[in-house]
Amino acid sequence: QVQLVESGGGLVQTGGSLRLSCAASGSIFSISVMGWYRQAPGKQRELVAFITRDGSTKYAESVKGRFTISRDNAKNTVYLQMNSLKPEDTAVYFCNAYIRPVQAGPRVYNYWGEGTQVTVSS
Repeated sequence: QVQLVESGGGLVQTGGSLRLSCAASGSIFSISVMGWYRQAPGKQRELVAFITRDGSTKYAESVKGRFTISRDNAKNTVYLQMNSLKPEDTAVYFCNAYIRPVQAGPRVYNYWGEGTQVTVSS
């Protein structure tokens, strides 16, 4: 079974920083895109950032210049460094990845973590 486990959420004041981590585990053959989404109360889930296996990145306009996504392919882990946090960044942050499991042939599946809460106080 493949699973994604996030860590690093918490409570921080405006202007502070947090670093989220997400580790993929299980029978994994390869991972292509890894990313982070977030969902605030009463709002739809939205893309925060994603990174391809070769390191290409894309960010939501609202986080450009403040957040940095990175990954360690050897550890099947993706990170999100969040700086200059604002109250509007408060949300549950979800890890997402496109994974080709071992014994699945060429098929790629989309996996989600359970989420980690980030709260930014004003």
